[in-house]
Amino acid sequence: MSLHDKISSLMARPGQDLVAKDDVPWWLKTAGRGVGTVGGFIAALLGLWESTGILLADVYDLIAGVWLILASVLMLCVEAPCCCMFLDHVQRLSDFIDNRPYWNRALAYFIMSLPAVIISFGATTFFASGMFFATGVLYGMMALGRKASAEEMRRAAAASDNRQPKEQTPSSNMRDNLVSNAQPISFTGAPVFDSNV
Repeated sequence: MSLHDKISSLMARPGQDLVAKDDVPWWLKTAGRGVGTVGGFIAALLGLWESTGILLADVYDLIAGVWLILASVLMLCVEAPCCCMFLDHVQRLSDFIDNRPYWNRALAYFIMSLPAVIISFGATTFFASGMFFATGVLYGMMALGRKASAEEMRRAAAASDNRQPKEQTPSSNMRDNLVSNAQPISFTGAPVFDSNV
């Protein structure tokens, strides 16, 4: 058993399968959790900073700040439930979201990044929403899955070449016609009307 396997078994959640169910690299999963956790803390602090805009009678800053705080607490509950143990049912929420496909989480983080920037565009809201967006990008990459090896791609390309006859192979030449009997377009001049008719 390697050192990585031993550490992974120690860090595993209760009831978690020891065998990975997907082919996402461990470093990408760790990066998603890390950016989500650190980004959640940074977004919460920037949300507090943005909320001080009420002192200058800017209600939109207050609304954007409150949104950032609530979104960052939700992100921390999902990505790092150990940081939110004082909230009831956080572990069940985290387990429920962990069982969902990665694209669900990516879409949720993309949507969470929009309202604060729309309500009050500024450097703090842009950076805090960027944390949500970056986490969504990482989970979007996880949803795409692992790229095939070079040998697998060669085999797939060779198999697709063998399946299609050479006559029907699509060409990428710019002068190819979409229809085999299409006539070239030519300019014949303006139409002449006979006024005697």
